[in-house]
Amino acid sequence: MAGRKRKKLALAAAPEHDKQTGLKAAKLKEPIQSKNTAERSHYFMKNTLQHRLGKDFFNQPCISLAKAFLGKVLVRRCEDGTELRGRIVETESYLGGEDKASHSAGGKRTERNTAMFMKPGTIYVYPIYGIYLCMNVSSEGEGAAVLLRSLEPLQGQPVMRQLRAARRKEGARPLKDKELCNGPSKLCQALNIPRCFDRRDLASDPEVWLEGDPDTSPAKPQDIVSAPRIGIESHGEWAKKPWRFYIRGHPCVSVVNKEAERESLSGKAMNDLGPSDVQPDTGQHNVKRT
Repeated sequence: MAGRKRKKLALAAAPEHDKQTGLKAAKLKEPIQSKNTAERSHYFMKNTLQHRLGKDFFNQPCISLAKAFLGKVLVRRCEDGTELRGRIVETESYLGGEDKASHSAGGKRTERNTAMFMKPGTIYVYPIYGIYLCMNVSSEGEGAAVLLRSLEPLQGQPVMRQLRAARRKEGARPLKDKELCNGPSKLCQALNIPRCFDRRDLASDPEVWLEGDPDTSPAKPQDIVSAPRIGIESHGEWAKKPWRFYIRGHPCVSVVNKEAERESLSGKAMNDLGPSDVQPDTGQHNVKRT
């Protein structure tokens, strides 16, 4: 009887719906191991509040912010206190204004892209293909924002793997660590970033934030590759702008561009950025990001 009673209590405690999204919780193939001590390294056991990045960090032009994100750590605190962490290794800038690939091109404001016009550090989450999500962060500039494209998983990989598996076909092969967050919609799945995070403040939110890693040096200019953005080929000349940035040689980058890597070493990619390309009064986003 005692064993049967404990089983009933456990079933009663299991949530049927995600409290944040209102959607039915994904059925995981195995129970999530949520004990923080098993997921934390010696670094993460420290008081991480001192490493959290505040509003001043986000208050910079879009292209500068996209590069500054590289090497920073995105943190997601789950309802049970488990913290998932991933180092940002790939971003894209969307400058709005004349940038035809941006959701805010021409200064267009809609209910969906409101976050792009809010203060720097505001989260912009939007759906693609009706089922996937992408996470962006607003910067300086009217309608400007940075897309987070890829992360290097640092903490909570077992949880990330199960969150990803819940959205994959039954019997699919297990994902390698480098495949957990190597794409904008993949990282949203792996860190359980819901649509309701849209318009939240990354500088002060209790469930998701950005940290600096005191044990990692900032990426050097020669280690940052500037390449064309992904999934915006229909936008003509704007598809060729080298506004995707990633850490050279990192295995978690979603798409490697060898030509851009050679040009980045020669300095050609930066020479392609004219004065109008780096003005902080533009803003945006991709139409298609996978």
